[in-house]
Amino acid sequence: MQSFLLNGLKRFATLTSGLGGQKKLFTLIYHRVLDQPDFMRPGEVDKKAFAWQMQLLADYFNVLPLDEALGRLQDGTLPPRAVTITFDDGYADNLYNAVPILKQHGLNATFFIASGYLDGGRMWNDTIVEAVRLMPQTALDLGGIGLGKFAIATPAQKAAAASAVLKKLKHLEPSRRLAYAQFIGGQVAQLPNDLMLTSGQLIELHGHGMEIGGHTVTHPILAKLDGEAAREEVSGNKKKLEQLLDAPLRYFAYPNGKLGEDYLLEHRDMVKQSQYLAAFSTHAGVAGQCGDLWQLPRFTPWDQNPVKFMFRMASMYCTKANPC
Repeated sequence: MQSFLLNGLKRFATLTSGLGGQKKLFTLIYHRVLDQPDFMRPGEVDKKAFAWQMQLLADYFNVLPLDEALGRLQDGTLPPRAVTITFDDGYADNLYNAVPILKQHGLNATFFIASGYLDGGRMWNDTIVEAVRLMPQTALDLGGIGLGKFAIATPAQKAAAASAVLKKLKHLEPSRRLAYAQFIGGQVAQLPNDLMLTSGQLIELHGHGMEIGGHTVTHPILAKLDGEAAREEVSGNKKKLEQLLDAPLRYFAYPNGKLGEDYLLEHRDMVKQSQYLAAFSTHAGVAGQCGDLWQLPRFTPWDQNPVKFMFRMASMYCTKANPC
């Protein structure tokens, strides 16, 4: 029955992905591929889920490397059901868990790296998540810093508390946000320092034929920075990664990625001036031939079985791309 439904959805996706030279590109976005499901990170896939998702893509879609996908998008030669795969941030499990599965299915992906966290760095949100995970007490009292009090006696409560704190801090000025995260992280003895790639691991990732892209130095909300600081985040990231890999960076992804909330049009212009060929937001949708190459949409279904996952992909192709 599942095979019958998937083949029917393949025909549906062929129609919804466009006709002739007006075919649309679907870009998937991932962050981590965990060893197993993690109650503190319910939005992340594990190896088992990622494996069936990549099998689904290999069997029913046309998965293209990013450079080929964008070239064919522009010249109107995309195949039906065109897909490209991206990862954000630069987690070590991208190399150890994602790459073997990608290669097993003959697939390629692009990895957007926040260079400031290579070699033992830790993103502010991971500091909070891992700190709450390790706290032995049944309640977390952050009233003294204006964040409230949270029950953390059970795994579900810990996950909810971390999520609530992240939401409160996400759009604060970067140094203030970091100070809050460090205060919370300081309440446990030792936090992991191996979540992100090392420089050597990034070189290995690139050596597997994967595209590496820019994602700023420290993953800030660009809209919260002054012009000079934002330019340094973009250009400093590109310079460091190009030197490390001895290769040009061609593509960029905006941290968090919502226009007006996380980045502004002036940041799109900075990215263009940095000689990137294209850039990605996190707005849900699919890209058409006449869309803005420096604000390309991305989306990943959250469904837990292949039929629902593929139905959501096929339906997303129905999203209107920018008209020519």
